[in-house]
Amino acid sequence: MSQLIPSTTPTRTFEDHENTVWAVAVFPDSRRMITGSYDKTLRIWDLETGVVLKKMEGHSSRVEALAVSRDGQMIASGDRGGEIIAWHGESGESLIQPVKAHSGLTNSVDFSLDGTVLATGSGDHTVKFWCTKTWQMQGKPIDCGYVFCIRYSPSGEFLAIATPGNIQIYNSGTRERVASFGGYTFSLAWTPDGTRLLSGGDMDDATIREWDSSNWQQVCHPWEGHTSNIYAITIDPTGTLVASASEDMDVRLWQLSDRRNIAIFKHSSPIGSVTFSVDGRHILSGGEDKKISEWEVPKGAHSKIPDNTTARHACVTGDLSTAEELLTQCIHTDVNDYVSYAHRSFVMARQHKWDHALDDAIKSISIQRSLTGYISTGIALCGKGLVREARIAFDVASMITNKDTDTNHFLLLSKAIALFNAGQCEEAMMLIKELAAVCPNTNALARRVVEAYLHVELGITALGDARHDEAADHLTAAVDSDAFSSKIIDQTYDDLTVLFGWDLDALFLTAHQKRCQAFLSAGKPDKALEAHKYMMENMDESAKASCLVWSNAFKQECSALCAANGDAALAASDYDRAINLYSAAITLNSASTTVFANRSKAKLGKMLWMQALLDAQKVIELDSSSYLGYNLKHAALHGAQRYDEAILTFQTMLSKLDDAPDIQTRKLRQQYLRPSQLEHAIRQVIDAQLENAPLRVLDTTTGLLCDREAQINTFKTSTEYKELLSSTITHPDLHTKRIEEVVSRNLQYAMLSHRWEGKEPLLQDIQSKSVYDSELDSVGGMTKLRSFCKTAHDAGYIWAWSDTCCIDKNINVELQESVNSMFVWYHHSALTIVYLSDVPPSSTSGALANSVWNTRGWTFQEFVAPKVILFYQSNWTLYLDDRTLNHKDSIAIMQELKNATGIDRSAVVAFRPSMNGAREKLHWASTRITTRQEDIAYSLFGIFGVRLTLDYGEKQDNALGRLLQEIVARSGDITGLDWVGKSSVFNSCLPASITSYEAPPCKLPSLPEDEIQSLVSSLRQTVTVDFASNIYTQLRHMSAPRFATQRLHLPCIAFDVREVRRVRSPALETHFKYRVKADGLHDLFITTDETLVQFWPARPTERKFILVRPWDLSLLELPEFVEFVEPSDFGDDMECEEDHGTSPSSQSHDWSGDHTGNEEVLDQESRAFRLLVRLGQPLSAFLLAQQRSGEYKRIASDHDIIGQVNDIRNPMDIRTIEIL
Repeated sequence: MSQLIPSTTPTRTFEDHENTVWAVAVFPDSRRMITGSYDKTLRIWDLETGVVLKKMEGHSSRVEALAVSRDGQMIASGDRGGEIIAWHGESGESLIQPVKAHSGLTNSVDFSLDGTVLATGSGDHTVKFWCTKTWQMQGKPIDCGYVFCIRYSPSGEFLAIATPGNIQIYNSGTRERVASFGGYTFSLAWTPDGTRLLSGGDMDDATIREWDSSNWQQVCHPWEGHTSNIYAITIDPTGTLVASASEDMDVRLWQLSDRRNIAIFKHSSPIGSVTFSVDGRHILSGGEDKKISEWEVPKGAHSKIPDNTTARHACVTGDLSTAEELLTQCIHTDVNDYVSYAHRSFVMARQHKWDHALDDAIKSISIQRSLTGYISTGIALCGKGLVREARIAFDVASMITNKDTDTNHFLLLSKAIALFNAGQCEEAMMLIKELAAVCPNTNALARRVVEAYLHVELGITALGDARHDEAADHLTAAVDSDAFSSKIIDQTYDDLTVLFGWDLDALFLTAHQKRCQAFLSAGKPDKALEAHKYMMENMDESAKASCLVWSNAFKQECSALCAANGDAALAASDYDRAINLYSAAITLNSASTTVFANRSKAKLGKMLWMQALLDAQKVIELDSSSYLGYNLKHAALHGAQRYDEAILTFQTMLSKLDDAPDIQTRKLRQQYLRPSQLEHAIRQVIDAQLENAPLRVLDTTTGLLCDREAQINTFKTSTEYKELLSSTITHPDLHTKRIEEVVSRNLQYAMLSHRWEGKEPLLQDIQSKSVYDSELDSVGGMTKLRSFCKTAHDAGYIWAWSDTCCIDKNINVELQESVNSMFVWYHHSALTIVYLSDVPPSSTSGALANSVWNTRGWTFQEFVAPKVILFYQSNWTLYLDDRTLNHKDSIAIMQELKNATGIDRSAVVAFRPSMNGAREKLHWASTRITTRQEDIAYSLFGIFGVRLTLDYGEKQDNALGRLLQEIVARSGDITGLDWVGKSSVFNSCLPASITSYEAPPCKLPSLPEDEIQSLVSSLRQTVTVDFASNIYTQLRHMSAPRFATQRLHLPCIAFDVREVRRVRSPALETHFKYRVKADGLHDLFITTDETLVQFWPARPTERKFILVRPWDLSLLELPEFVEFVEPSDFGDDMECEEDHGTSPSSQSHDWSGDHTGNEEVLDQESRAFRLLVRLGQPLSAFLLAQQRSGEYKRIASDHDIIGQVNDIRNPMDIRTIEIL
């Protein structure tokens, strides 16, 4: 071996300490170094600039040891006085006060793998362990003799301790000693894989010894070279090189694979500390010269191939003929130079001279078996296609690697490349993957370089075979690895160039270009462009210049494909991909209006409004005469909710269409509406919506009272109106349904139902003021009104209506319209809020039923009219905390209301205003009261669907009379004549008060169908068909009941009264009971408060009485019988009952019998006999007294008058009687 010449000139020095530097370490971030000195301080240095970043003071004696945790977040130092200090790894500030750890000097410190424990070794013959959270000692110290050095193994499993007597190994978990061996030892270092422990001896044995951690036996011979104490040993991060520092003033660099000393760095004084930089390119050492010296690691030092510098350089540069010539000269000089034979074999293999290569390889191992010889043999055999034999050669090589992990790793990489070149691609890739799994951290970069090379070669092959996706995958795998980090490759991986002639720069360029082409050929121009961009960003200027022609051609081809694929992606609604593709085309200078327009469309699809707007503006800039840019700009502005601008832009677009030079473009104008056209259409919908809405409402936001025009203006200035206008003008049709939805949503309102309580705020109180203004605090009922508005607003309603202040009661026309329309307004409200002032918070079930609200006249329609209703307690919380969206859907609440009002849920939900079933509706209203007596009738206008004038002062009987007259006159429904009590002055057939309907309607038993059939059969035996038909015909042609000048013309069957006699009854004081005898009827009794003139045949009188049975047309059982249909004032969603074709309820007496399911169409003869059967059943009658003018008046009775026909076969008096 040639004599090494020591280097005495470091690349630089770090000088600032005032005494010996006995400890040095670098941080994991590779940017900083820390040193400890006999001057009692530590210093943190910037490795790039050499500047001291932090001077750390705190020790009271010279610093002997330091360590940095694996994560770099903590520093520990120990001094000659036995104290230790912990420091923050970033700031250098002390974390603790000095801890007196030992009674003697602290020679060594080291952190556990996870940094939670600090081990300290001392001259007091102990090793102690400290918790890095609390800095309390953990467990008992290890008594092991004088301690020079302690080191945790890389796995953290073991702790090695160097003493003057031996090396001791302890289990770090149990702290039990597992081995002791060797002799006087100053320093220790573990290899990165933990398979070896290196130790440095004293002046009597100034060697480095290597120990196998599997059996703690020494490996090979000691490493000789030093002549005095070896104070420090360090191993580079790759596990390839070892550096040692000695009292002999030398730092020696060793190659771990063959234990050769490859360099010496000379200090001017003894050295106590040494370490490698994180990248392994420099050595840092310090000693008694008070400074740290930085030494450059020689090039090729990391090589696994023994060095012949000149020949190696020729191999790296590709000058193979020179390399061959130089190696041949070496062989001629020394015929046993097995290394040169192996190297020449590599040269021959690179020239594909496989026979010559194999001869040289065999010659090399015949002289001496070596790793290099067997690698060259394996490569040569692969080149000759002798793969099986090559595998054997590589396997033999693995036996002589001395189990060095890095060397074995390099061998397997060489094997993988050789096998791959021999066509064994799958085996080679499998070998790489196994290496990654088994040794993930061993020389990982070298493995990734080889893997990248294999992927590039596989990608090139796949691309040539038109397997474009597969090629792209392989080439992407190569590019995505960090294998092409050239700054590291040039120094560390020359071995690969020596063996296989790799040009890694060319490989880098090839990988990127082929990857771009693979994506492009696969029809993925967006990915191809990304690949191109990445390639250009990672190339230096000279490389960019070398591929400029290729790059321009590639971009041109990519641009066209990007635009085409963007169109396809846009058509498929794959907006992200379309945007990326169009962006790629634009980046490649393909900036046409079409590309910008299509990218704008894609961005609109992604709702990237502002980005779409920019592209639309670009289209306008490129072609200002085209409508397309304005169309896109409108869509973008609309999406960005800039509706005013959107509408103006749309109008500009229309003008561009109108002015277009070609007919085809001008025809496009027909697809769109002008804003003015749409505004007119919207106004029509608004007007239709407001037809069924109150005349005035409160704005729940501002608290201001608004008329309809104010409502309209508020809506037209809203964002929603502008959005509607902007969106709908783009459609050729009006999209009426959406217009109706938006209008309805913005004009919907909430109604208040409540009980008036004393003073309430009137229209005059709040006009031109906000109900929220404090100046209205003194107005009675204002708190209730404000709470109602707030509740409506919180429920999402802009508008609200209250009967207290939204009607100008001073204007008679407005009052008339409001009363007649109120049912309609409540029905069309989005929500009716019922405020129960007498229902306290947290009430239980039953409180609603007991509320006065149920007794008020106006609240009847306020209950049945709305579609949605919610009940609120006195503190404006929901009754029973029932969160049902509509309390009409709440079974509990509706049952409670049924108990209170007698109206069941089904009737409420299905309620429609009509005159049918008048008696039942009058019964529901009979117990209700109003402050103004006329209102008991006026409040029922909406219930019956009538519109009448208001005449306050006319009194209840007249108001109720007008209502009942209207019902009878318009519908023919006479169920309202079924009452008991006092007669009205309006007409004697009508009651004076609504309370006359409090008694349930008269209900007489019905006949089952089989009994009807039986009675019909009997009648056919005794009654002629002519008789039955005559009765049937007379009744069928009876006119409907009608009113004229308060006179009721009532069609009926009359029974002349021949006797009226009073029946004495002491119990009756104010009412009189009479027995009445009438022709054709059994005797009956009536009770009345009127005094009747008594008469009988022996005592005749001039006053005439008759009992009448009002005629009910439904008794005829006519097929397809349809009553008069009332016109509906309630809109399409609210049909009157008549609209369904159902007949009005007959007089409450059910004479029809149970004929459900009998769908036969009866002939007139059968209907005639069935009519006689029904006429023969008990009947409800009126007693009429004839007046002097010949008309009749009804005698009011306190009970229903029930009569029974004597013999149905007798003739009947069928006529229409005029009743006053």
